[in-house]
Amino acid sequence: MKRFGFIGLGNMGGAIARGLASGGGFDLHGFDPNEGMCRKSADIMTIHQSARELAGNSDYVLLAVKPQVMHPVLADLVPALGPDTCLLSIAAGVTLAQLVNWSGGGCPVVRVMPNTPAMVGKGVYALCFDHQLVDATCRRTIEETFASIGQAHVLPEKLFDAYTGLIGSGPAYVYAFMEGLIDAGVTLGLTRAQATSMVAGLVSGSALMAEAEGVHPTLLKEMVTSPGGTTIAGLNALDEHRFKFALSQAVMAAARRSRELAD
Repeated sequence: MKRFGFIGLGNMGGAIARGLASGGGFDLHGFDPNEGMCRKSADIMTIHQSARELAGNSDYVLLAVKPQVMHPVLADLVPALGPDTCLLSIAAGVTLAQLVNWSGGGCPVVRVMPNTPAMVGKGVYALCFDHQLVDATCRRTIEETFASIGQAHVLPEKLFDAYTGLIGSGPAYVYAFMEGLIDAGVTLGLTRAQATSMVAGLVSGSALMAEAEGVHPTLLKEMVTSPGGTTIAGLNALDEHRFKFALSQAVMAAARRSRELAD
């Protein structure tokens, strides 16, 4: 059984660990300087007294720490790292080259970018296997691991800014869209509780339908849009306000900011 360690057991690290624990197949290990976080995860993993101790007892080490502390954390781990230990980082803006350099260059390194729906088992993950030390076994294990708890998409590092702009930041766009619909419902006389519940069901149901049908969203949109009806009137109003263009600009702006943060 592969040993999978987590350095950082906060929202994202803890959520990924819980997802793996529910599926079985891994011997889980964890460390967090916050003892409260360790206690919350002690039921699903072996808790270690230090990050270095964890690394020495793990085949895969997922670094779920803030970008600004990544360098000192990796510097401390170097003595415990070797070619049989695979490092995974979920830190935004920390490049593969930095990770390889800070970890001593002697172990395979993988970048993983999650988004916040990972906290409810519905994450969309970007995986970067550009490092030459990542072999086929390591790659297959990591792909299967993240595919078991969400969607896993293999991308070159050069597309990680695109992922961040579209998917990493994407939940905020969805929530802003939901907020606008809820406010419209309240304006039309629904209570906020009613509108919130209805819109949450609308979004989750529409997403499930898109996944189940497997066709282009344009075709699903046409299923709702009758000639001269209410839906086309609403869609025309969205077009007047350049709705799709505004979304595209939001994604581009977020991707640009992702690039800036990495420089």
